[in-house]
Amino acid sequence: MVDVLFQPIQLGAIAAPNRIVMAPLTRGRAGADGVPTAIMQTYYAQRASAGLIISEATGISREGAGWPFAPGIWTDAQTEAWKPVTEAVHAAGGRIVLQLWHMGRIVHPWFLDGEPPVSASATRAPGHAHTPEGRKDHATARALRLDEMPRLIDDYGHAAENAKKAGFDGVQLHAANGYLIDQFLRNGTNLRDDDYGGSVENRTRLLREVTERLVTIWGADRVSVRLSPNGDSQGTDDSDPAAIFGEAARVLQGLQIGFLELRQPGPGGTFGATEVPKQDALIRSIYTGPLVLNSDYTADEAAADVTSGRADAISFGRPFISNPDLVERIRVGAEFAPNVNVPQSWYFPGEAGYIDYPALSAAAAEA
Repeated sequence: MVDVLFQPIQLGAIAAPNRIVMAPLTRGRAGADGVPTAIMQTYYAQRASAGLIISEATGISREGAGWPFAPGIWTDAQTEAWKPVTEAVHAAGGRIVLQLWHMGRIVHPWFLDGEPPVSASATRAPGHAHTPEGRKDHATARALRLDEMPRLIDDYGHAAENAKKAGFDGVQLHAANGYLIDQFLRNGTNLRDDDYGGSVENRTRLLREVTERLVTIWGADRVSVRLSPNGDSQGTDDSDPAAIFGEAARVLQGLQIGFLELRQPGPGGTFGATEVPKQDALIRSIYTGPLVLNSDYTADEAAADVTSGRADAISFGRPFISNPDLVERIRVGAEFAPNVNVPQSWYFPGEAGYIDYPALSAAAAEA
């Protein structure tokens, strides 16, 4: 049944040998300055059998980066340190795109010398932010001014240019999970009454303008976008998700991006997502390019959704943490190795729980 996952697919300009995509996974193994480290080369190369790797979310600017030891792509040092990572993936036969990340109101002032984070409007996320000093209450964001929007778009453009210098095969715009672009999309966090607020056309304006900038740098066929057309995500929600995500799909269809990824977790998923009607059928009726679905899939479920035509490929997240050879395990029907020391091993620095998971052959030998 899983044979369908091993059919090649064209994800825009990227020829993927299978339909098992590695989803973006924040792992916190960069330096404190956002510079990628040597163990990241090993980590990504171990997983190069994926049809495509989408990198962990990577900060486009100091303003947008607010996760301890997450990588960035706005400085020369960060860009240079990404080069050995992409080279390692390519040497192992893989393909990798960089996910561009601005966290918006989720950035804690600790990362901004005490200044408030920015967002669509002056709102405050629920819960706590992660900082090197532990969890801290989120702060109220300040609304981005109209005269700041060109600079923000330039920040995305600068990061995309650096991603090209670093040797990536493309870029993905992170427009999901309650981060900045998502904060502009949804009317629970976008309270603006200017050109970036109110109507669905206005609330998708930033998504369109940033994606257009990425297209001018990379070409449409090497740009992808991630959306999360589910319920509440880190306090970001919308009163009419079908309307806003349908419009987002129309925007991306018009730009002819390489592929679209949708994260649709069930209840209790990461970021507090709630169970709501799925929007992928609506989006699929509007966006005609390759559609990648994500979240909590088994191999059989992935194969069923590709077979039915609901999706063209499936991105796996957590299973890739403890299964560097996830593709081979799916191919032969082997069990997935469980994650251990969760969630500590997801984010703690060092090799443990990061690059020390054995591949299937090694695990069998040990057994």
